[in-house]
Amino acid sequence: MKKESVFFTITLSFIISLLLVVVSFSVIVINKQVNDEDTLKKKYFPIVNKFLSQYKTAGTNPMFLDEFEEMSIKIVNDRKIRSALLYNPKTKVLIQRELKTYLIRVISLNKTNYIFIKNKNSKSSVDAFILIDNNSQESKSVILYVLIFGIVLIMLILSYLTTLRKLYPLKTLREKIPHLANENFDFECCDTTKRDEVSLLALEFKETALKLGELKESRNIFLSDLMREVNAAVIEGKELIKSSNTEENVKKVNEVFNKLDILIDDFSSMKEMIISNKKDIEINHFYLEEIIDKALFKLGIEKSSIEDNSQNIKLLVNDTLFSVAIKNLIDNAIKYSPNHKAVIYTQDENIMIQNIGDELPYELNTYFTPYLKEEDKINENFGLGLYIVHNILKSNDYRLDYEYQDGSNIFKCLKN
Repeated sequence: MKKESVFFTITLSFIISLLLVVVSFSVIVINKQVNDEDTLKKKYFPIVNKFLSQYKTAGTNPMFLDEFEEMSIKIVNDRKIRSALLYNPKTKVLIQRELKTYLIRVISLNKTNYIFIKNKNSKSSVDAFILIDNNSQESKSVILYVLIFGIVLIMLILSYLTTLRKLYPLKTLREKIPHLANENFDFECCDTTKRDEVSLLALEFKETALKLGELKESRNIFLSDLMREVNAAVIEGKELIKSSNTEENVKKVNEVFNKLDILIDDFSSMKEMIISNKKDIEINHFYLEEIIDKALFKLGIEKSSIEDNSQNIKLLVNDTLFSVAIKNLIDNAIKYSPNHKAVIYTQDENIMIQNIGDELPYELNTYFTPYLKEEDKINENFGLGLYIVHNILKSNDYRLDYEYQDGSNIFKCLKN
C-alpha cells in the first residue's frame, strides 16, 4: 500500500484512533483504580488506626466495640465465617498496607468489605482481627468500562471496514481506467444500487465506458459501411471507364462521382458527431427554406424536382448537419418512389417528407444502425442514410418517426 494512497491514509487514521482509544481506556481504568484505592484508604485506614490504638489500651472491651458498631463496623469472631472468608478463592484483596507490627488488608467478598488486621509476629490466624463493614459501597465495576470499550472498538472497526468498502470502487476504477486506452470498456465490476458519492462516481465511469464502447462500435460500423459504399462506387466507375465512351456511360460516370461526393459529404458531416460524441455541435437559428436549398444543392437537383408545401419556419439547428439529414430524406423519397417525387410540408416545428411507395419492410428502429445482415441488406445506401438522419436529428434535439398511410411513406422530423 503506497503512502500516497487514500487507503493508506484511512488505515493510518484507524490505527491512530485505535491506539488513542486503547490509551484512553487504559488511563481511565488506571485512574479509576487509583481513585478507588484512595477512597478505601480514606475510609478504612483511620478506622484501623483507631481500632489498633484503642485495642492496645482497652482490649476487646464491649464499650470499645460499641463505638465501632455505630460506624457499622463489627468484629467477626465466628471461626467458620472467618475461614470461609480467608480461604475463599473468590475473596479479593482491594488494598494492602504493612505496618511495623501489623499487616492490614481491605478485602471483599459478595459485595461486602472486610478489614483484615494481623499481627506479623504471630503465625496463628487466631491473632488476626476481621472487621466487617455493614455499610459497604461497591464501586463501579471495571466490566462496565470494558463493555463500553468493546462497543467503541467494534464501532470503530465497523466504521473502518464500511469506509473501505465504500471506497473499494475507487481501487477498481484505478485498475480499470488504464484499460480504456486499449479500448477495453468492461466496467461490470461497478454494478451497484448504492447512492453514495463513490458509488455514483463508479456508475458514471461505467456509463461513460459504455458510451465510449457504443461510440467505438458506431464509428467502426459507420466507417465500414461508408467504405463499402465508396468501394462499390469506385468499382462501378472503373467498369464504366473500361466500357465504350458513349454519352450514357459518361452520364453514369458523372452519377458515380456525384455519389462519391455525397458519401464524402456525409462522412464529413458525421465525423464531428461520432468523434466528438455529439456534444460540441454549434447550433443557431435558420429558416427551413435555407436548409432545403442547401440540401437540394448537395443533391444537385432543382427545387422543381420536389413538391414543397412547407412553411418557412425558424429552426434552432446546425444548418450543415440538418441539411444533410433533409438531403438524405429527400434523396430516399425520390430514389425509392415510382414517380420519383418528394413532398415536403410542415406541422408547427415538425417537418414531414412524403413519397409514394412500398412500406418499409422493417421497424424504423432497425434502420438506426448503419448495417444489416448481408442477407437482409436494404437497397443500396438506404439503411446508412437513415442511420445518418437519426443521429443528426438526435444531435439537433429532433427525432425521426415514420408512418405509412394510403400508399405513402411519411418520414417525420419531430421536435423534442
